[in-house]
Amino acid sequence: MYKLGRGNRDKVQQFMTITGASEKVALQALKASDWHLEGAFDFFYSQPQISAVNTRHLEDIFNRYKEPDGDMIMVEGISQLCNDLQVDPQDIVMLVISWHMKAATMCEFTRQEFIGGLQSIGVDSIEKFRGKLPSLRAELKDDNKFRDIYNFAFTWAREKGQKSLSLETAIGMWQLLFAERNWPLLEHWCQFLQVRHNKAISRDTWAQLLEFVKTIDPQLSNYDDEGAWPYLIDEFVEYLTENGFVQRKR
Repeated sequence: MYKLGRGNRDKVQQFMTITGASEKVALQALKASDWHLEGAFDFFYSQPQISAVNTRHLEDIFNRYKEPDGDMIMVEGISQLCNDLQVDPQDIVMLVISWHMKAATMCEFTRQEFIGGLQSIGVDSIEKFRGKLPSLRAELKDDNKFRDIYNFAFTWAREKGQKSLSLETAIGMWQLLFAERNWPLLEHWCQFLQVRHNKAISRDTWAQLLEFVKTIDPQLSNYDDEGAWPYLIDEFVEYLTENGFVQRKR
């Protein structure tokens, strides 16, 4: 604080004493309010993520789970994190958490991803993190967030260096994601892929399936055979009708 005038130094100290915030947060709030204390308090309390998170605590949490001889949280650390959060590693909330962390790869968190994600979520302890799980899970009910998480999952789940998603992984992700939406054709889709396709899934197919699920009713009454759907979805519709799973009304 040596670069600040005495009046501003006093404001920083007063702000820290009243709020319990760090010097960095105090400076951020005061600068945002043009050095008016009342405005700084308003800014601070309207930004729960800023007020709630202690960066030093975030570093401690990361160090608890990272590899002993590296600077990444890998499978073993994530398993321990899930145990401490009291969630199954296969729980979809872990996908939501990975989305907040902007994780590049499944079952891996860099220091920057992990700490940035906790800041985004607004937690700096495992207890607070555990308490946030219901609200994180509820984000899947928001259509826009669900779309973002769905699109994120494609890149996150594919193997490094691959442009497409392996069929086995894609099916697992679809079963996880669409269980939230209760899509009645999900099992038929997975069976169709295993019987008729048996190849990796492209990004276009991944993205277009979500549009299909959102816009086409399960009886396919509003499906347009001349529409610009990927060939795989056209074949799926044929598979449903040929096998009598759906009786289309034209």
